Amino acid sequence: MPAREAPRRPVATAWLITAPLAGLAVASIAILAFSAELGERDVLLAALLLVVMVVAGIPTLNFVVRRQAAVVTLTEIPLVLAFYSLSPLLVVMIATMAAIITQTYRRYPPPKLWFNVARDAAGVSVAGLVVAVAPPLNGVGPGTWAILFAAITANSLISLAAVVGVITLLQGWQGSRETAGTAAQVFLTLALNVVVGLLILITLASTLWSILLLGAITIAGVLLYRSYSRFLRQHRTLGDMYELTRAMASAGAEGNLADILLGRIRALMQAEYATLWLPAQGRHPEVLLTARLDDRGLLDVAQTPGVVRQRTLESGQTLAAGRLLGGDPALRRELTRQQVKDVIAVPLRSGQVVIGTVEVVNRLSDVGHFAPVDVPILETVAAHAAVALENSRLVDRLRHDAYHDGLTKLPNRRRILGALAEAVRIRAPGEVVALLLFDVDRLRQVNESLGHAAGDKVLVEVADRLRGCVPSAALVGRVGGDEFLVTLRLESVEAAVELAGQLREQIRDEMVFDALTLDVDTAVGVVVHPDHGSDPATLLQRVDMAATAAKSVPGSVQLYSPALESRSLRRLGLASDLRTALDNGELEIYYQPKVTLRERRLVGVECLARWEHPTHGTVAPEDFVAVAEHTGQLGRLTEFVLREGLRHSRDWAHGGQSLAVAVNLSARTFTDQHFPERVRELLDEYGVPPQLLTLEITEAGVLDGTERPIPTLRRLRDLGVRLSVDDFGTGSSSLAHLRRLPVHEVKVDHSFVQGMATDPGDLAIVNAVVTLSQQFGLTVVAEGVESELTLELLQDIGCEIGQGFLFSRPLPYERLEAWFGAQVDPESISESELPRLRVVP
Repeated sequence: MPAREAPRRPVATAWLITAPLAGLAVASIAILAFSAELGERDVLLAALLLVVMVVAGIPTLNFVVRRQAAVVTLTEIPLVLAFYSLSPLLVVMIATMAAIITQTYRRYPPPKLWFNVARDAAGVSVAGLVVAVAPPLNGVGPGTWAILFAAITANSLISLAAVVGVITLLQGWQGSRETAGTAAQVFLTLALNVVVGLLILITLASTLWSILLLGAITIAGVLLYRSYSRFLRQHRTLGDMYELTRAMASAGAEGNLADILLGRIRALMQAEYATLWLPAQGRHPEVLLTARLDDRGLLDVAQTPGVVRQRTLESGQTLAAGRLLGGDPALRRELTRQQVKDVIAVPLRSGQVVIGTVEVVNRLSDVGHFAPVDVPILETVAAHAAVALENSRLVDRLRHDAYHDGLTKLPNRRRILGALAEAVRIRAPGEVVALLLFDVDRLRQVNESLGHAAGDKVLVEVADRLRGCVPSAALVGRVGGDEFLVTLRLESVEAAVELAGQLREQIRDEMVFDALTLDVDTAVGVVVHPDHGSDPATLLQRVDMAATAAKSVPGSVQLYSPALESRSLRRLGLASDLRTALDNGELEIYYQPKVTLRERRLVGVECLARWEHPTHGTVAPEDFVAVAEHTGQLGRLTEFVLREGLRHSRDWAHGGQSLAVAVNLSARTFTDQHFPERVRELLDEYGVPPQLLTLEITEAGVLDGTERPIPTLRRLRDLGVRLSVDDFGTGSSSLAHLRRLPVHEVKVDHSFVQGMATDPGDLAIVNAVVTLSQQFGLTVVAEGVESELTLELLQDIGCEIGQGFLFSRPLPYERLEAWFGAQVDPESISESELPRLRVVP
């Protein structure tokens, strides 16, 4: 609950002030009674002045101090005339009677009525004592002015002290300070009224006919006072509205708009309650806040009946009900039942749409009520408030969008970095801050095959699954196109790796979109703080590195290790060195023989690029091929290998050995529509028959689930070039997919071939590949033949061609020539037969 400013006491406790005031009045009257002398003329004049006092008691200026209303009247003017013309006792009596009449007319409740009567009686009594003890009034000179001014001032001081006292009693010291702040205005009005009264006195002393002119001036003065009162209220209202508008403009950026808005509206409208209601909209929850007098903070309840705001929202029109406002009788009865005097509810608009309401309830003071003139004021304020609220929501939306992904609504990289920095900063002993990066496999193929809408659905589904299965303390975000990051605190590195595996298994279930079912897997990288980095940027870089490494083994979980970074940095440094190596011919081609398994005849060689770096030593092919792919040098590298292979194939043909050459291609090569034409040009340049060139592409590259590589494959087939699917069995495709591809050959991955002798499962896989491929009319090549037992098993299942260390390792051209001389039986060489190997090492 909000803290209260001060205890609020019941109005009935005002008797603690009323009683002493009444006592002061009685005591003063008793003192004045000893010197009272009444005549018939005095009674008639007293009756006339009583009427004037009642008329002068009509409020001209009023102000509200918290729950109490104070008024400024013209009573000082008739008091000046009364104290000059009548005895002090008679003045006290007619002033007290006038107070009773005016307070009754205003329909104040008894505590306030008798307080006001006692206050007026006490003030006039003290003023009478001042006149009584002063020298007798003689004429209308300065001496008379001073005595009357002193008497009226004493009256006002007693009145002001009484008001401050009762407000302090009921509302606390804050109320007394606010009341004391009006003292300057009160005494300024007092001085003006006394001066006017003295001028009237001087005029009447000159001639009684001046009463006609004074009557006209009095009427004009009353009208002027009332106009001044309205002007003062309008000026104050405009000033308050300006301050409110300025405060709302600054509060929107600080996020405390509701506090500023409701507090200022309540003060501006002099209301007991001011309520802001914003129904739930999008990601914004419902807002119902109320500022109430005497409470520092805001309440989450409202005094307004719910039917009021609902009618305002539905109609889009201002709803006002109360004594001076009128309104639906049924609604007014409901307000009375809930102890609501009056209410004004104004819709908040954003364009033509109503986004909420602003409501004020119960005009302060016991007799105060909202009037029709208050409605346009609140409507003007509501218009400014709606703009401020909409701007605040816009800022909030922009701030949210700046830190969240638009598609999945997850935190983005910037938000993750901020949360990660906080987590790293306050990490507790005995725990690690883990980062798990989930990279969605084959999203590009989904986009290309089914459109980006399908890809977006996949991403949203992955995001929902991650949100649904991570621990409650984890933060899930999207940091890239197909990358999701999970960060949380765990007890160890092992726990992080275990959780990564569990989450991967939970989100890899089939995804069904309409009539389409997709299998989506992820590669997961894992890093932890402090083991793998001390700052968010480093941790994100290294988890991305680990996820990239995990892609090489589909569906794996890879923990970061320094070896990954050294390899990545090494690849980065190789980019310029590769260009230099291609320019200077520093790359070399090695050749690995391909042999028929039954006759052991040499049928061709596979061309393999090798690079001996002057600083780093031997560079693995997968490293410099990856560098070539990402630096635009893949075309040059592929052409270099093709040229070397075709040149040596031509040389071998001239030497009487017609050997086919096989060249490995990257999947990216098939995106180049000019590649088939370039192959044709190279075949023509070296004069090599197309059937002696085999182009090999990995299973993942040729069977990517799209039709992208097929047009290029068909153009190459039309040239007469042989096409081979390399590393078959390592992907997720089936042999049935091969039926739609224009390929001639399937190469069984070495991991299955090498396990044939010890693993029945590998043997069954190789047997199935050989059997089905032969039924499709495809040649089968077994990679990784390293033992005689493997060779025999391959022969038994009908595999035709093999390559591996059993026959030869990859050799440079010079050593390959020597190997020919040592291994090939010269008698087996003829124009119609392939060379047969003499000895198998």
